[in-house]
Amino acid sequence: MTPDGARLAVVVKGWPRLSETFIAQELVALEEAGHRLELWSLRHPTDTKRHPLHGRLTAPVRYLPEYLYEEPDRVWRARSVAQRLPGYAAAYAVWRADLARDRSPNRIRRFGQACVLAAEMPPATCGLYAHFLHTPASVARYAAIMRALPWSVSAHAKDIWTTPDWETREKLAADAHGARFAATCTALGAAHLRGLAEDPARVALIYHGLDLARFPPPPERPLPAPAGPLHLLSVGRLVEKKGFDRLLDALALLPDGLDWRWTHIGGGSGAGLAAQAAALGLSERIDWRGACDQPEVIAAMRAADLLVLPSRVASDGDRDGLPNVLMEAASQKLPILATAVSAIPEFIKGGTHGVLTGDQPAELAAAIAAIAGDPARAARRAEAAFDRLRAEFAMTPGIARLSERLTQMCGA
Repeated sequence: MTPDGARLAVVVKGWPRLSETFIAQELVALEEAGHRLELWSLRHPTDTKRHPLHGRLTAPVRYLPEYLYEEPDRVWRARSVAQRLPGYAAAYAVWRADLARDRSPNRIRRFGQACVLAAEMPPATCGLYAHFLHTPASVARYAAIMRALPWSVSAHAKDIWTTPDWETREKLAADAHGARFAATCTALGAAHLRGLAEDPARVALIYHGLDLARFPPPPERPLPAPAGPLHLLSVGRLVEKKGFDRLLDALALLPDGLDWRWTHIGGGSGAGLAAQAAALGLSERIDWRGACDQPEVIAAMRAADLLVLPSRVASDGDRDGLPNVLMEAASQKLPILATAVSAIPEFIKGGTHGVLTGDQPAELAAAIAAIAGDPARAARRAEAAFDRLRAEFAMTPGIARLSERLTQMCGA
């Protein structure tokens, strides 16, 4: 709980974002636990839709200059204020050391945004909490040093694996400039961060879990008719780590006698994948729906026969953590086929809660065909995933642990 009269400044990449329901779920739950929040977004929204969950957040939302040249007067006023703050010299020294190792425009922008944040945060701000270890945590860290406030971070997937080790070590240092704690949502990520942290106890494994109150009870699922089409569904942004290019190749390898349809939901530029599908002769069987809100996603899950999540490690090291879409599918007893990548096996045990496979097209195709041939087994695994979700991956325990950490940081 936040102290009386104070607010916790929450730094996010963008607000609202359809692809980050886990952040919206967490912030709404923290408000319900008694925390008074103020959101500071580094980017303006680009999604045209919103989840109903976004409308439940009551915290004020402020937008920092997305690019410094767009709001020069605001930036220079803020820097003038920031230079008079007690920790400005220390923050400037930390930033200069970072800039020496990362001479990028983004690093310069981070410091300018931090000056605006430090200058404009209300006097009663009790601390800062950033979502993502890379840019948001840098902005929060510099601003926290300027204002002599504690800060913390929640790390997820890409930010863990693509942030340089030197930067992670310094952000997790057990000194006045390091994060009071770092929460992360997978055991794999926690092990990596603890290996870099000066004090491993500062890294907390806190699964997001799922707020089942937001979802309808699972539908009755009659087994697919042998002669009917198998309805496949994938949900995820059209980026390399999601593996949809390999899934398209896998769909082209399915037996001629298997009638199937594939629906994709997710934002991003799909021109290349649509062209790939056309070249493979698959376009007539594919429905590209683009970005959808939560009710649309759940409706698609209730109508589908199989969720396919073909995640892989991208060429730059980016990878999934534990995608919430797996838990959402489990909430609707939708059978799951996923790849054994990153933290996915922390929720889905292959052969028990779904099917885990490699990310090569032949492996994906063989798995889809096998599931289509034994829908009763797929249904039993979906039932087991639903039971595990309720027993071990509910939202409440993780929110209680995170709330306690934030309360301690803010001194309530």
